[in-house]
Amino acid sequence: MKENNKQELSYFRLKLRSYMSEHHPEKMYDTEFITTRADMALTAYCDAVAQGFTHLEAENIASEVLYQGLHFSKYDTLVSVLENEFEGELPVPLHEKLAPILLSNKAIQATFDKFGLTDTFAASGQYDRLYTELTGTIVLLIESNNLPTVRLTEEASPKAL
Repeated sequence: MKENNKQELSYFRLKLRSYMSEHHPEKMYDTEFITTRADMALTAYCDAVAQGFTHLEAENIASEVLYQGLHFSKYDTLVSVLENEFEGELPVPLHEKLAPILLSNKAIQATFDKFGLTDTFAASGQYDRLYTELTGTIVLLIESNNLPTVRLTEEASPKAL
């Protein structure tokens, strides 16, 4: 008999998975993290309701627990760099497809590792430095690997009369 491994439906688990699919796709398969965090959020929600908070207030409290440490997104940062700095070189749908690949690159990882990434990092003065360093790292990756870009392809192709 085949064992059924369906996960129980959990509002907080689904909410977290949805958020992570958009902002942290590299962490989507960390089921232990997702389950633990969803359970913590549910506990926070139940405790808040038991203490007399409204359901809306309790959900806000639970959401703080659910998303703690996830407000800054390496993925979103890379997509932003690719969209803003490589707009002419990369076709539009490629930004979101290339970002997860770049996240696993050692040079990109080393760039992120130079900074203390926290929930409030994007509002810090260091964010601009990270953004600039990521842009430079991506340029170096393109050049050192002779990766084709739209602009290079257009320049290399004969122009239509």
